[in-house]
Amino acid sequence: MVSFDGFQSLDALGPYEVFAAASRMLPERGYRVLLASVAGGPCRTGSGLSVDTQRLLELRPQAGDTVLVAGAESTPIAAAARDQKLLAWLRKAAPVVRRLGSVCSGAFVLGELGVLNGKRCATHWAACKVLAARFPEARVLEDAIFVVDGTLWTSAGVTTGIDMALAMVEEDHGAQLADAIAAQAVLYARRPGFQSQFSPALVAQLQASDPLGPCIAWARRNLPRLTVESLAQQAGLALRTLHRRTQAVLGVTPAKLIERIRVEHARTLLSTTTLAQKVVASQAGFSGNAQMQRALARHLGVDGRAVRLLFSQPQRADARSRSTPVPAPRLARRNATKHPAA
Repeated sequence: MVSFDGFQSLDALGPYEVFAAASRMLPERGYRVLLASVAGGPCRTGSGLSVDTQRLLELRPQAGDTVLVAGAESTPIAAAARDQKLLAWLRKAAPVVRRLGSVCSGAFVLGELGVLNGKRCATHWAACKVLAARFPEARVLEDAIFVVDGTLWTSAGVTTGIDMALAMVEEDHGAQLADAIAAQAVLYARRPGFQSQFSPALVAQLQASDPLGPCIAWARRNLPRLTVESLAQQAGLALRTLHRRTQAVLGVTPAKLIERIRVEHARTLLSTTTLAQKVVASQAGFSGNAQMQRALARHLGVDGRAVRLLFSQPQRADARSRSTPVPAPRLARRNATKHPAA
C-alpha cells in the first residue's frame, strides 16, 4: 500500500484490513501487507492521523506483489504525482509486479507513469472528467466501482478500495474466503466491479427538501411510463430547470439519469431473477431488448447475458466449479500465490 503525506486513510487502510484478515484466516497462504511511503517513518493522513510507514525506496518489487497507490484530495495527490522518487519506484515496479493499481484519485499518480494509456480505469466519480482530460488516452469508466484491465486494477472513491481488495482475495483464494472477510467486516454486500457509482445510496443522500429526492423515488416506481417530461412534472420543475438541477446535483442530464435508473433496475432483475431478458427490458421501461442491451453496454460494459452469467448467485457458483474460465471481462482467474506482498 503506497502512501504519502495527506493520503486518504481509508484508501490504504481499508484494503490493508482486507488483506490482513485474509492472512489471519489463511496463515500459511496469506499476504504480507506493507504500508510504505517514499521517506518512510510517520506519514500524516488527510484527516490528521499519523501512521508509521516503511521506506518505499528500500523495498524491491517482486513478481507476486500487488502495489496499490492511495488517493487524496487535489493538493496532496498533485504533489504525489510530481514526486519523482515515487514515480521512479513505481516505474520500476510496473513491469514486475503481478498487480499494479490505485484507489480513488491514486489513478492520477498511475496516469503520470503512462500505464493508463489505452486501458480502462476508474476513479472517484467527482474526478472522472478531470482524469479523462488529464490523460486522454485512458478509458475512464464513470460508472464503475472498480475496473480490472490486465494487471491494472483501479477503483473509485474511498470505500470501493475494499470492494477491489475483496475481488483480489477472491481471485487468489476463492469467493468463500472473500465472503467470510466481508461478513466479518459487517459489510452490507460485496459489490462487483460493474456496479455503478451512481447508486441508490448516493441518491438517498439528497436533502429531503430537494425535489429530486422524492422525484427519483417516484421514477423507480414508474419506470414503464417514465419520461423526462413526467419526471419534470413530478418534480414540479420546468424542463430547463430540471436539466440544470440534475446537472448541478448529480452531474447528468435528465435523460441520462432516467437511463441509469433503468439500467440499475435491469441489472437487479437480471442478477436476482430468471425472467426473460425481453421481460426485464419491459419492466425496466426500455422500448425493447435491443435498447436495453445498448444501455447495458454503455453503462456496464457487458450485455444482459454476461450480467446474468457473471453476477447471479447460482451462475457464479456454477462458474467456479468449472475447470475453464468464464469468457467474460470480469476477472482472469489465476492460481493462488503463496505469500504475495500486498
